[in-house]
Amino acid sequence: MKIYNNLNISSRHKNSVIAIGNFDGIHKGHQKVLEQAKKKARKNKIAIGIVTFEPMPVMFFNSKLKNHRINSINQKKEQLKDLKIDFLIIIRFNKRFSSLSAEKFIKNIIYSKIRSKYVYVSNNFKFGKNRKGNTQTLKKFENIYNYKTIITEPLLNLRRTISSSLIRKKISLSKINEANKLLDRYWCVIGKVVKGKKRGRKIGFPTCNINLNDYIVPRLGVYSVIAETNSFRKKGIANIGYRPTFNGQNLLLEVNIFGINKNLYNKVIKVDFLKFIRAEKKFKNLNHLRKQIKLDIKQARK
Repeated sequence: MKIYNNLNISSRHKNSVIAIGNFDGIHKGHQKVLEQAKKKARKNKIAIGIVTFEPMPVMFFNSKLKNHRINSINQKKEQLKDLKIDFLIIIRFNKRFSSLSAEKFIKNIIYSKIRSKYVYVSNNFKFGKNRKGNTQTLKKFENIYNYKTIITEPLLNLRRTISSSLIRKKISLSKINEANKLLDRYWCVIGKVVKGKKRGRKIGFPTCNINLNDYIVPRLGVYSVIAETNSFRKKGIANIGYRPTFNGQNLLLEVNIFGINKNLYNKVIKVDFLKFIRAEKKFKNLNHLRKQIKLDIKQARK
């Protein structure tokens, strides 16, 4: 998959099928849209590409919104590659781009830069300055700029539209099983192991500490997980929280990996979330904490 961080698009990727959106999580609804777009591309013997934005517009306009992503931009790249997408265009979402009118977005990008033949968008797609553009705007300019708009129908689960917003809500409420079903895979966090205060090791349960960065924050507590590096894939337990027993101040993901007791500092770890075990709590002393961790491990091994 070719990745473009600018709009200098190769001729082999022009006159193509494109799907436009944030595609955060690349959930079942996204996958359905992309399958439809790929069929159109195959039928017309043209390339299929994605146009997305970085940072996500909602995070650009709301600087206080630090934890929002279901997956990172690197995860998005890998997932789209696995889905056999031909190219990915990442548009830098900044003040200048946000001031572009809806028609200029169509004229300058969809038409002049990409020369798209088919444009796939969701039925609630908004674009252009002040989000004034919508699916009707795209329809209006089809003949002028020589493309066809295809508005995709949402995929439903129990009569609710599968959306990134719904999945974020499920994760924040610790409904990990439900989120995983909507994603069609485990929700995961990928990050580099950072040095901590080695408190877990001192009480007999060494942990890998990982910063959540801008990932959505699940309900604080303990989870059953699978930790994976390029050399192993093992079950474990993870705590997301502030470590109240130690009067912690910073939000952190701590992972105790079963059967692994070596230094993993600076290693990149993928943490798949399987199920929620319990909420975070403050214990009276370290013995109470040890006993609870043993129970958590027993629960996670089931």
